[in-house]
Amino acid sequence: MLLVTGCILAKPDRLDDLLALSLAHVHRSRAEPGCLEHGVHRDTENPLRLVFVERWSDRDALKAHFDLPASRDFVASITECLTAPPELKIYQAELVQI
Repeated sequence: MLLVTGCILAKPDRLDDLLALSLAHVHRSRAEPGCLEHGVHRDTENPLRLVFVERWSDRDALKAHFDLPASRDFVASITECLTAPPELKIYQAELVQI
């Protein structure tokens, strides 16, 4: 399983646009094969910061997600709404039962 985390920082006057674009991307992504979880959250300490948390079944599913025109379009569409480049981290993970 792959765990993906990302964050973006909105320009104050573009936050509503960024939220709408992000939610549309999340809802579309959830329907993709191999997507186990995909969400976007607002940082409670910095409301202009959005945090993405995703779980994908494997590398092929994540690669297919990144290769979709809609995913590339999402990144292109949010660029003008941001104050800094997006941050993205990908982790190889396994569920640990306690």
